[in-house]
Amino acid sequence: MGGIDGILAPGRGLSVGDRLGTAGRVRAVAGEGDTTSTAYSERLATLSGARWKRLVDVQRPYRWNLRRLIGQRRTLDVGCGIGRNLANLPPGSVGVDHNPTSVELCRKQGFQAETSAEFLARTPEETTPFDAMLVAHVVEHLDEGAAADVIRPYLAYVRPGSPVVLICPQERGFASDATHTVFTDHAALRALVAELGLTFRREFSFPLPRFTGKVFTYNEFVTVAATASRS
Repeated sequence: MGGIDGILAPGRGLSVGDRLGTAGRVRAVAGEGDTTSTAYSERLATLSGARWKRLVDVQRPYRWNLRRLIGQRRTLDVGCGIGRNLANLPPGSVGVDHNPTSVELCRKQGFQAETSAEFLARTPEETTPFDAMLVAHVVEHLDEGAAADVIRPYLAYVRPGSPVVLICPQERGFASDATHTVFTDHAALRALVAELGLTFRREFSFPLPRFTGKVFTYNEFVTVAATASRS
């Protein structure tokens, strides 16, 4: 899992035996296609380091989009992968991922990142609350119906009324990675927002119009919600 990293990784899909473990964590499946494996993280790092991507700065529009949605809010990046989005988030932001190798790669880049087990070992009361939450290219890696149980524990660490940004790939991006399990469009994201008890704000296709998602690998469904405000 983890940001736009997730739609760039080829390889085998997750086993149907992969099932949700304890709250906020996903149980590992041995072998290729396991998003907890060292090989998975290393493949993401190799792909993201391609020379043409550095020269063209393919992340520029996505960087702009995150900044306009999140601004200078200290953000909890759930499913941060190897840190592609952490590089574009405000100071004080923290990434969480179930892959220890990905977390280590984030740390080597100077980002603050923790494994799911490390982060959830502290109660919300022991943690300075975040002002926003990002869940980018995570849901499509999970089993059918598992997303709410994975995401819900992290909401307690975010201030009431804060934005929650959910991002998933469109058709071509979903088909590009065999570790993707459930195609999640705007309707499915709205249902997830409701299941999590969030307030829906807006949704849009990015960076290109919706119809391009069938041919352009990096077109995304973006849904913006908010945590419940205190009464």
